[in-house]
Amino acid sequence: MPAAAPPPRIVTLVLVDRAGTLLGALPPFQAETPWWQDFGPVVHAVRDRHGLAVTLLRFLEAERPCAPGGAVTYLGEVDRVDVAAVPLRAWSGRLRDHPLRLPWARPGGPRADLDWARAELAAQGIAIEGLPEQVRSWNLSSLWRLPTSHGHAWLKAVPPFLAHEGAVLRLLQGQGVPRLLAHDGHRVLLAEVPGEDRYDAGGVELPAMVDALVALQARWISRIDALEAAGMTDWRADALAGRFDDALQRHGADLDPADVDALRRLRAQWPALWAEVQACGLPDTLVHGDAFPGNFRRRTDDPAAPPVLLDWGDSGIGHPLLDQAAFLDRIAPADVPAVRAHWSAAWQRACPGCDPERAAALLAPIVALVKACVYRRFLDGIEPDEHPYHRDDVPDWLRRAAAACRARGDRAVRPAA
Repeated sequence: MPAAAPPPRIVTLVLVDRAGTLLGALPPFQAETPWWQDFGPVVHAVRDRHGLAVTLLRFLEAERPCAPGGAVTYLGEVDRVDVAAVPLRAWSGRLRDHPLRLPWARPGGPRADLDWARAELAAQGIAIEGLPEQVRSWNLSSLWRLPTSHGHAWLKAVPPFLAHEGAVLRLLQGQGVPRLLAHDGHRVLLAEVPGEDRYDAGGVELPAMVDALVALQARWISRIDALEAAGMTDWRADALAGRFDDALQRHGADLDPADVDALRRLRAQWPALWAEVQACGLPDTLVHGDAFPGNFRRRTDDPAAPPVLLDWGDSGIGHPLLDQAAFLDRIAPADVPAVRAHWSAAWQRACPGCDPERAAALLAPIVALVKACVYRRFLDGIEPDEHPYHRDDVPDWLRRAAAACRARGDRAVRPAA
């Protein structure tokens, strides 16, 4: 059965001025989309309903334990507001500070990002023409679309634990990634990629995406030192072992005893498992971290147009097939066998004699473990008010890892000698 549609998002917007002084709250209204981090529809609705130019800063609270939909409260910044003309209400909540609050979640933070982008563009002879459009913002990114004299540009800001994205994109320029206009710490400025995000891709598009990813990963097998210098996350066996131990210790109480037992058996098999993985003949390389079709963008009016792979904040160093499950899990089930076979053939051409099918089977629980550790890192790096976005993700992915262990069976890994 298809998944049930999420409930509508009912937004309450609390307003502050540039100094952070509380002004009050607007009456609740229904946003066009249910996704909590989708700020564009909220900005447009406030402008249409009240004539206010608002910049959303951050999530405050929600009635549901996790996204999407339901009653959600945000904090927004305005330059000025006519209190007599806008139906502001008293708001009884508290605006507390937190040391992990991200720059763009504070009054003045988005303006500082836009000022940086404006200066970088001006240095390249490019002017912003028109109003910047706030598209999305949450604990993992702030995204703005900028109309310029040379077409649209995209301003993206990310938290410290994803801030290697700019350095990675600099390394990968000309290799099927967005064109980087500038980067500085947590900010990147990108030229717009023509086309559409290919969430619903199928048919011949899928093998083309796989080919693009495999070619990129094969190109970087011999340049691990450059990836390390860019600050990419290490998802290789030794580094992952420590993260696995931490996640299991902190979330073991959230799991059924059978899941804990399965994960402990996996940990006991760790050296043997990775020896088997290495014996499959695929070296460590660049890992995108979320290479599903929706993170590929291409022109659909040109069959020869190559796909461009977006969103490199989750990228790291590790086994290349760590990227396979995210792709196969989000395409039509009927397409999976052919795409999996194409993936294996692509790696067999790139690394003659390798065994991608066995490597993928061995890595099934590891892929889920990586996701659990990714979400644990998110939770450790964001303020508690933002935790509802990710609260259930760590135990959920640990359960998936345990289920993958049981599905594979302990016999899939030969015991260490």
